[in-house]
Amino acid sequence: MSPTRLSTGPRAAIAAALLLPAVVLLGGCSAVDGEDCDGTAAELARLAKQPMLASAPTRASEPASYRGVGVTTGCDDESAGAPWLHADRLYTFPGDPGDVITHYADAAAAADWHRERDPAAGAPPATVEGACWTTTEKDRHLLLTIDLHPRGFSPEPETAAGTGQGVVYAVSIGTERDGGGDTCWH
Repeated sequence: MSPTRLSTGPRAAIAAALLLPAVVLLGGCSAVDGEDCDGTAAELARLAKQPMLASAPTRASEPASYRGVGVTTGCDDESAGAPWLHADRLYTFPGDPGDVITHYADAAAAADWHRERDPAAGAPPATVEGACWTTTEKDRHLLLTIDLHPRGFSPEPETAAGTGQGVVYAVSIGTERDGGGDTCWH
């Protein structure tokens, strides 16, 4: 059910990016994969300031092993398409996934994001895998995703102070480098 842009490859890239200093993250995109990511630092900085990245449910916090990391950014150029620019943040929440999705559904609607439901037959509900919204801002099409099963992080983020209770999730806002009209579900 996860949106295409949150596949294992980009998750691994996000995990690697979490371990780098913020200065490198915002300015080092061109070092990741040649000239296709050159000159993206300003757009990545703008994505990192998106209010939805800081809009978390009450009692949500950064996982203990990621405190102080905050928002990370990256530029992925893994396909023949336009490079994918994204800003991401990890949270842990001591409640259930439904509370997380409800919070973001309300916050996204208030900020003029539009929910895209997974059109696949038999797709699980958003409370199982996550959800996705879209908006257009300054002629750029943006995707907001909530991933309830972020994978590929090292160290693995822990829930509620390592108790195994609650949920760890990732909030991501991304766009194609050219600002194209990518959708949540392909």
